[in-house]
Amino acid sequence: MTKFAVFEPYYGGSHRIFIDGLNNLPHVFTRYTLPANRWKWRMRLAAPFFAGQIRRKKISLNGAGAIVCSSFLDVATFKGMLPIACQHLPIYAYFHENQFAYPVQQDDARDVHFALTNLSTALSADRLAFNSSYNLESFLSGCKVLLTKNNDMDLADYQDEIRAKSHILPPAFDYNVIDQIASERKDSQVPVLLWNHRWEHDKNPELFFHTLYDLQNQGEDFQLIVLGESFRQVPKIFHEAQHKLADRILHFGYAPSRVEYLSWLSRADVVISTAKHEFFGISILEAVRAGCRPLLPKRLAYPEIFPGDFLYEDDEFASRLLFSMKDKRLSRQQCKDLTDPFSWGRLNARYEEWLAV
Repeated sequence: MTKFAVFEPYYGGSHRIFIDGLNNLPHVFTRYTLPANRWKWRMRLAAPFFAGQIRRKKISLNGAGAIVCSSFLDVATFKGMLPIACQHLPIYAYFHENQFAYPVQQDDARDVHFALTNLSTALSADRLAFNSSYNLESFLSGCKVLLTKNNDMDLADYQDEIRAKSHILPPAFDYNVIDQIASERKDSQVPVLLWNHRWEHDKNPELFFHTLYDLQNQGEDFQLIVLGESFRQVPKIFHEAQHKLADRILHFGYAPSRVEYLSWLSRADVVISTAKHEFFGISILEAVRAGCRPLLPKRLAYPEIFPGDFLYEDDEFASRLLFSMKDKRLSRQQCKDLTDPFSWGRLNARYEEWLAV
């Protein structure tokens, strides 16, 4: 049994699920976290903040065999600011996302400093894990494109170095609560469609809702559940959709508790993604486990996770959605077969391999 110190500057969403799940392993994980907000400030200042806490002895690394963090911690800065007595500890960095493949709005300029922080973290950490091959490959492709802008500092074999210490390590799930709630689900009279993503532009809500407007105008019968976290700037389409689809809506907004959230998942028949970016898709896995048929873009991380039967090309989204509505939900066994590969029972050994000290 090894003792790990876990530093997470953005303790929420997939980052929180990952850290909480580590308790399924036979090790001791001591967590040091900050709330999931103001991500840019977290990436800039979390390293000196946590290192300062260690130097002032407010955090003790005595007995720790290694450090685990996400890519929101600037590992190069953190490592350099640690007390000399702690600098021997290996640091394992988990990439939930990368700042190269994340799409920006047209009026936003990409801040390359965050991408370069990802690169220096990858080079400074002793071991890396990416939640999907798509995440790793888009990261390395982004590095290559960005570094062409630099004409007199060759980083030589940086890609080989990063690949050599990288693991593809999907998030692992404990499905017990979902299974219990899903066992009580009942068949609906009309197809219930589910959106359970962040209310942000990169999830492409415009395509989703405009397609629903068309189906409504064509007289198709359906009901709608909209979940997910919203922030200060909510795309206007959400307010419009809440008005235009009012007669179809069963729920529209954030679910305040985990149980309530899972209960809504279990009432849906088809879970849909129109995302422009997705490094894994935790919300989809949970919805499928709860009984939903997935309908997902044939790109990003989705082809690694689901068979082609559940994937669509962009120009066939509307027709595939209509087909999924007619076919509706999967059997409980089908849902388990699709999601079991991402259970703790199936991924334990891969996590132990990554965390070996």
